[in-house]
Amino acid sequence: MRILGFTVLTLLGVATLSCSGPSDSGGSGGGGGGDARHAEIPEQSAEMSDPLPIETPATEAEMTDPLPVETPATEAEMTDPLPAEPPAAENDEPLDQPAMIEVPIALPGSTQGCPDGMVRVEGEYCSAVVQECLEYHPEWTKRHGEPGVAARCLRFREPSRCVAEKTEHLSFCMDRYEYPNVPGALPRTLTSWEQAAGLCAAEGKRLCTEAEFNFACEGPESLPYVYGYERNAETCNQDRDYRFPDHSQRLLHYAACQQNARCAAELARLDGREPAGGRAECASWAGVFDLNGNVNEWVVRTDQKAPYRSGLKGGWWGPIRSQCRPMTTFHKEDDYGYEVGFRCCADAETHPAG
Repeated sequence: MRILGFTVLTLLGVATLSCSGPSDSGGSGGGGGGDARHAEIPEQSAEMSDPLPIETPATEAEMTDPLPVETPATEAEMTDPLPAEPPAAENDEPLDQPAMIEVPIALPGSTQGCPDGMVRVEGEYCSAVVQECLEYHPEWTKRHGEPGVAARCLRFREPSRCVAEKTEHLSFCMDRYEYPNVPGALPRTLTSWEQAAGLCAAEGKRLCTEAEFNFACEGPESLPYVYGYERNAETCNQDRDYRFPDHSQRLLHYAACQQNARCAAELARLDGREPAGGRAECASWAGVFDLNGNVNEWVVRTDQKAPYRSGLKGGWWGPIRSQCRPMTTFHKEDDYGYEVGFRCCADAETHPAG
């Protein structure tokens, strides 16, 4: 198992998130992976993720994206997976019982041509976007460079600018909620990219691609957040205070953790998840909930090969960037964390009935 971390490469004024694996200098997110490209001007800044592996002191941190031009390579955004090998006979079925919440009677978005529980996302997608941050969170302006301090942008210039030569038409289906895709259920975490891909396949679906997540979240306008250009800590489950994990012992995978008293207690102490769909305003233009905040979500990096096909999108409940476009590319396919979840996608019917 690996610990989560992050790297960003800035090329020609466009910041691309890149994997710190073998393709750091030009892999996905670098010159070769256009889907994650974006820029924040005048200061390119990094959403910091702090994996804090068991064997690393709690003050150290790895990096996520996108880094400000003047930011040292030691800065990091907070995310802390605490990976561990699960028991061989672990039951991988989710154990959480969905909590009942009120959801809108008329849910947003179209479901035409999609399986139950999914929405259709269709339109013109821009693979390279410039998003200019006009105002950063005071924590960043006063303390950037310190471990665990993320470059949260409070206000972006309107509108975002597409700098791709042409747009791409996308049409696909996406789960309305984070897995298990049940309104009112807590999202499943402590799940690796490999496990997430298997759980989606068991439902006849697949993990979403980086481009699909981007478009479902930001829409044709390439919004920085699902709700627009100004950050609002109340709209989605984000900006909660960070709680440092106990690194003396590793957390187990999802089902095994819930069956282990120590692991379950530590997860409960760290946990900031909210029931799926509990914040009605945290729905994207396409009618997908919680694409920003709540839990990080695994996606497929289509320009990479194993074990670097895994990316994390959307942010989680901590005080981190939690935007649509940035992607964490450091984690391998068997990594997992207490803040890491996923949702599934599927191909849409080309000519749906009706």
